[in-house]
Amino acid sequence: MFMNLLVRRARTALAVCAAGAALALTSCNDTPAFQNLDITGNQQFGSNFQLADTSGKTRTLADFKGKAVVLFIGYTHCPDVCPTTMAELSQAMQQLGTDAARVQVLFVTVDPARDTPAVLAQYVSAFNPSFIGLRPTETQLPAFAKDFRVYYAKVAGKTPDGYTMDHTAASYVFDPQGKLRLYARDGQGVGPWVHDLKLLLG
Repeated sequence: MFMNLLVRRARTALAVCAAGAALALTSCNDTPAFQNLDITGNQQFGSNFQLADTSGKTRTLADFKGKAVVLFIGYTHCPDVCPTTMAELSQAMQQLGTDAARVQVLFVTVDPARDTPAVLAQYVSAFNPSFIGLRPTETQLPAFAKDFRVYYAKVAGKTPDGYTMDHTAASYVFDPQGKLRLYARDGQGVGPWVHDLKLLLG
């Protein structure tokens, strides 16, 4: 009987631990239970960047120290995925309330030919005034894409300027200390963004 009691208690403890995985912190080891893919410590992805913003100023991760940084890759002529994700990020910022001031969304274009500084600035600010657009040059883009394992390719359209861009539909998220923590797939909705950013902000 005593042994059966111990078994039941052990099973209960395991059930509580498993349930805790759905919460902000796991009850067993106090490691963050992110809803996006945790890539903390993964050396396969880039850890920094040097790209010009829409005013021509070169930006690096150090410029945003103390903030969680969402590095989103896309282009302004994107018909669906990009505007949907940008809208989700804008809603997430609203739901974060005062914590939104500690989050920086960076939109990196894979279509610098059409995404001029003016076009890019207008695009990102339409979703949120705090969002910043980054524009790699034609020579910088391949190196950036290789560093962050980003796929992109031009798909011809009916006119020379009517092309689309296939590209990796995901974002990278850095914590306020500048460490790469998350790989966030697009189309996940607002909830996971709010959940994980709150965890990173502590």
